[in-house]
Amino acid sequence: MNKILQIKNLKKIYHTRQNEIYAVDNFSFDLLDGQFVAIVGPSGCGKSTILSILCGLEDKSSGEIIMDPNIKLGYMLQQDCLFNWRSILDNCLLGLEINNELTKENKENVIRLLKTYGLYEFKDNYPNNLSGGMRQRVG
Repeated sequence: MNKILQIKNLKKIYHTRQNEIYAVDNFSFDLLDGQFVAIVGPSGCGKSTILSILCGLEDKSSGEIIMDPNIKLGYMLQQDCLFNWRSILDNCLLGLEINNELTKENKENVIRLLKTYGLYEFKDNYPNNLSGGMRQRVG
């Protein structure tokens, strides 16, 4: 099988005035095409840090990440980051807007997904009008 992601000796160190905190220390991992993977571990072991590094939200301290250029990564944050002043539909379209990929086809796909996840009837509402689970689905 084809390796689509390879992580070698990944480290993430947070520096404080008193010491260094190793959030991730020597993490290595290979992901093969077609595999489905879950990252499981206790609170504070670095799961979210690894995902944040892979998605470009945080910088690694050291290590190597080799990723197939065709991979697009994303993950659900622990707390939704919806903008309360944007409708549900507008929140869903934000990534497409930022990447200058908001086409009629892409908007129709987002609307189809809202229908699939039971959110279409709330597309014109604002995040404050949704339950926590619904907000997570929008996110």
